[in-house]
Amino acid sequence: MDAIFHEKQEGSLCAQHCLNNLLQGEYFTPVELSSIAQQLDEEERMRMAEGGVTSDEYRTFLQQPSGNMDDSGFFSIQVISNALGVWGLELILFNSREYQGLMTNPINEKAFICNYKEHWFTVRKLGQQWFNLNSLLTGPELISDTYLALFLAQLQQEGYSIFVIRGNLPECDAEKILKIVRVEQQQRPKLIGEDDAQTSSGLRVNLNPKDQGPGLEERPLDSDEEQLRKALALSRQDMEVEDEEADLRRAIQLSMQEPTISGSTTSMPCAPKESNVSATSGTSSTGSIGGNQENSLSAEEIRRKRQAYFDRQAQLNTQAAAAQQQDTKPTGSDGQ
Repeated sequence: MDAIFHEKQEGSLCAQHCLNNLLQGEYFTPVELSSIAQQLDEEERMRMAEGGVTSDEYRTFLQQPSGNMDDSGFFSIQVISNALGVWGLELILFNSREYQGLMTNPINEKAFICNYKEHWFTVRKLGQQWFNLNSLLTGPELISDTYLALFLAQLQQEGYSIFVIRGNLPECDAEKILKIVRVEQQQRPKLIGEDDAQTSSGLRVNLNPKDQGPGLEERPLDSDEEQLRKALALSRQDMEVEDEEADLRRAIQLSMQEPTISGSTTSMPCAPKESNVSATSGTSSTGSIGGNQENSLSAEEIRRKRQAYFDRQAQLNTQAAAAQQQDTKPTGSDGQ
C-alpha cells in the first residue's frame, strides 16, 4: 500500500497528520496551522474587546492560554475546519440531527475525521475501499464496507466525536490506483512502538489473486470476521466444558449404581454379566424406563443412594487424610 499517503505521529501534531492523511499529501505544516490558530485567537480577542477593554471578562480572556493551539502542537476543531475551508470542504457532526436526518449510509461518504481527548485521525475512502489512516498506526488499516458502520459505532461508544467530510477532495495517486485494483491486507498494522512481531492469528490464504495490484497481494481478515472467529472459538470452549461436565455426571451416576439393581440398563450400555438384570423387567431395548415401575428406582431411593455415595466418598477422604497425618508423625527413637 505504498501508494497511500500515511503521515505517522510526531510529537502531538496529530491534527496536522489528520489533515495531510485526509488530503493525501503534505498540504499543511505546523507553522501554517499555527497561523490559522493565531488568526482565530485575534478574532476572538476583537469580539471580547467589543464589551470594553477594561472589563473583567476581557482581562480574564487575555490571561487565558489560546483555545485553538498549545505548545505541544494541539490544534482545535476550529483550526481544522478553517484549514479544510481553504479546499472548499466542510465538517458535519456525524451524530447530529442534521446528518442523521439524511439517513445516509456511511459507506457512501468520502471521509470522516475522528477526535478523542485531543487526538485526531482520518478514516477515508480510496477507490472503493475504506482505510483507517490513524497516525498512531504503523501503516494504513483496511476497513471492510461491512465493518465500517460497526467501526464508527465503536468509536462513538468509546467517546469519539466523528465528523463527516463534505466537498470535493483533491485528486491523489492512491485514488487513481485503487479505482483499478483492490488492496488485500493479511496482517493489520500495529500501534507505533508495539513489538514488531506479528501473531499468526491474522493469517489468511488469498483467494482472489486476479483482484490484486503490484505489491498489494495481502488479504485482510475483517474485524467482523475476527470477532466471529473469536465467538466460534469461545462457543467451542463452552461445548468442551459442557462435554466434560456431562462425562463427569455420567461417571458419578455409573459409580452410584449397584450391579444388582434390576431394570437399570438405561445408562449402562455394557452391563456386567453378573448383574441380576431380569429379561422380563419391562425395560425396552432402547433404554427407556417406562416399563415395570416395580423394578425402577424411585426419586427418593435415588436421592438416598446418591447421598450414601457422597457420604462414603467423604469417609474415605477423611480416612486417607488421617492415615497421611499418621505417617507424617515422628516415630521417636528406633528402639521404641
